[in-house]
Amino acid sequence: MKHKETIDKLIDVVGGEENIRNFEHCATRLRIILKDDSKLDKDRVDEVPESKGYFFNTGQHQFIFGTGKVNSVYSEMEQRMGGSLSDQSSGNFKDDVYQNLSPVQKVVRTLADILVPLIPALVTTGLLMGIRGLIIELGVQMSPDWLTMFEMLTDTAFAFLPVLIAFSATRKFGGNPILGIVVGLMLVAPQLPNAYSVAGGDAEPLNLLGVDIIGYQGSVIPAIIAGWMISKLEKWFRTFVPQMMDLIVTPFLTIVITISVMLFLLGPIVQIAESGVINSIIYLIEAPFGIGYIIYAGFQQVITITGLHHSISIIEISLLNNNGSNVLQTLGTASMAGQFGAAVSAALLMSSKLKKSNALSASASTLFGITEPLLFGVTLRSMRVFISGMIGGAAGGFLTYILGLSATGMGITFIPGLLLYTNSISSLLQYLLVIIVAFVIGFVLVKLQSRPVHAELNMK
Repeated sequence: MKHKETIDKLIDVVGGEENIRNFEHCATRLRIILKDDSKLDKDRVDEVPESKGYFFNTGQHQFIFGTGKVNSVYSEMEQRMGGSLSDQSSGNFKDDVYQNLSPVQKVVRTLADILVPLIPALVTTGLLMGIRGLIIELGVQMSPDWLTMFEMLTDTAFAFLPVLIAFSATRKFGGNPILGIVVGLMLVAPQLPNAYSVAGGDAEPLNLLGVDIIGYQGSVIPAIIAGWMISKLEKWFRTFVPQMMDLIVTPFLTIVITISVMLFLLGPIVQIAESGVINSIIYLIEAPFGIGYIIYAGFQQVITITGLHHSISIIEISLLNNNGSNVLQTLGTASMAGQFGAAVSAALLMSSKLKKSNALSASASTLFGITEPLLFGVTLRSMRVFISGMIGGAAGGFLTYILGLSATGMGITFIPGLLLYTNSISSLLQYLLVIIVAFVIGFVLVKLQSRPVHAELNMK
């Protein structure tokens, strides 16, 4: 065996053959999952012959051998292990990786598995939506028929986002995706008052059994919860429902129970959360020394992830009515710019040209104020990247406080948002400076963590 000395030393360092649960290789690294990580001899990991380095990430001990050589080392490792894996192994490397992840990493991986397949649709729709907003703000007149056609192109995917997410989540958790689609459609049914219309004061919620009922337009987390419930209920009912009644009873009870919980139990919880978000934001922006600006700009995209961002429009309307300006638009753009910088930096660390291209495409819609593709497709795949983006946004928020900058309107951000600062050259330049600072800090922070971020983003 050409690499016998290397493999002997490597196995000894990781605690012996009996401590290896599973192993696999990528383009440059041999990746090993151990039953007991404490048995690894950390002081001797650099002594493995032919290895160019070692690091531990997402539950995997990774030895760098380089392109080509790693294939040969892996092949001889398979021969040495005799094709046998630990009895603790699932037999699938990805499943074993998942078992070895921390709770936070498991949540991030699950979110990515659910949301990443939706990215192409969201990217296309997001770009179209941004272009429409820019055209309208520039004063271009469209006939009602053309406007309706444009709205069909731009609004469909986001209007039915909970449907797409419920479908993907149900499939991820092992349920019937068709049931996910049905429940998702119920969450945004036209018979329910639109969440955005209710938030803007243009509609009133339904009141049933003393509970206010509204649609779930723009919601992400509730749709994921619905998909999880569907899969769990479906599996549970099948443990005792007679097979001859399964086709009728199981889907009926699954759908009825899930939609009832979503509307009558989770709905009030979401409304309480929205009220808390509104009150917290009002309190934050009044905090001294720019503390509120920093916190809001850092966490604004977290609000977007939860789907509670539609409630912010209430505060923006109030700010414009009372002050004639809207600082939340500036802070929201700073938050987006931080995530944008982190996402672009992360994309450049991806080894696969296809992954890199997809990540950059997902990031592009941010230029028009649509961040869901970027969040779900890039930054949320690594908490290091996402937090770097939050810090970049926070820096932009602090600069906004120092400059005393705010917008003259609402509804558009990032590039289209330039139109809200045309009252003076100074305001326009300051807005661009906020974007640049947030972007650069997000970008640089990811760059400084390039090694672990590269490992996280390039896992198979």
